[in-house]
Amino acid sequence: MSTEADVVTLEWIAEKIYAIRAHRVMIDSDLAGLYGVTTSALNQSVKRNRTRFPTDFMFELTADESTHLKSQIVISSGWGGRRRGMPFAFTEQGVAMLSSILKSERAVQVNIAIMRAFVALRQTLASHKLLARKLDVMEKRYDSQFRIVFDAIRALMTPPATPTRKIGF
Repeated sequence: MSTEADVVTLEWIAEKIYAIRAHRVMIDSDLAGLYGVTTSALNQSVKRNRTRFPTDFMFELTADESTHLKSQIVISSGWGGRRRGMPFAFTEQGVAMLSSILKSERAVQVNIAIMRAFVALRQTLASHKLLARKLDVMEKRYDSQFRIVFDAIRALMTPPATPTRKIGF
């Protein structure tokens, strides 16, 4: 019997969680790879249980969203194979619902790891918000002599801008 450590790492899962339409989601092909099934098999199972996946659990990407995501994560066309339609995006609740239709031991272990990754992501985001609030309070309390220190801390809190790659020569 495999453990969740044998299946996936939290870091790898966290890299596969994207922000689309103000939701944190995972793409069907990534989930299929984690569960050890084909993307078409995963989507077929979802279609057979469509009532379990309302739009806040799962949605189909638009062509623009798909193109933007491909360019963001540098994926070749076709998402690793030929597709008839656009990829599906699963929210945290949708991923949890997958465990009720994919009943293998691997699916259980993968779902546990994915849920832990979503929780860790939420905790990280919350800690940044808490730190920003504490910094605001301290900034109001102390005079301008510490302005440089506060500005430096805020600069460290902002994520670095991702450089755009030049295409061509």
